[in-house]
Amino acid sequence: MLNDWYQRLGKRCVDLALTLPVVILLVPVFLVLAFSIRITLGDPILFRQRRPGLHGKPFTLYKFRTMTDARDAQGDLLPDAERLTRFGRFLRSTSLDELPEFFNVLKGEMSLVGPRPLLMQYLDRYTPEQARRHEVKPGITGWAQINGRQTALFSQRLEMDVWYVDHLSLWLDLKILLFTIPKTLLSRGVIPGQDVNEVDDVGLYRQA
Repeated sequence: MLNDWYQRLGKRCVDLALTLPVVILLVPVFLVLAFSIRITLGDPILFRQRRPGLHGKPFTLYKFRTMTDARDAQGDLLPDAERLTRFGRFLRSTSLDELPEFFNVLKGEMSLVGPRPLLMQYLDRYTPEQARRHEVKPGITGWAQINGRQTALFSQRLEMDVWYVDHLSLWLDLKILLFTIPKTLLSRGVIPGQDVNEVDDVGLYRQA
């Protein structure tokens, strides 16, 4: 009963209560990062991409930009690895590129804790069980992020997402938030140069 109330109303209250002061405190950090990105990469400062939210409904995810728009002679974008700058690699490894997602939380499109929002093109590849990860709002951090992050197999991350849906509670969210802090500060579970949310297509197809 308590968990039902938390999922319907309490979780949103916790999101707002924690996110508002964090955003206010981080205003100087936002300004410094935005200025640095403007100097090193130019406009736009933010990277925007459609991602599936609650029940798979699309929303626009905000992140700090980490790559250039460099193109080849034919006008096609170069591979991500060639467009990722040293500063962009730093932003990814420290998860600073994800700070704008706090505004997605304020808008009610995301939660502080939940399954990470992946890509729209994967929606029709999930099994019915895997698709249950969309029964809750996506999060900035989640159960999979404190239990392996990028080092865990993609299929394992999906299993952990569904486990979270089945065990969602205030105490679990607080535990995840608490363990996220050292994981982020120490960059544990992050593969250098790789997007924290990058997925393994092969692993997904094997599960589909």
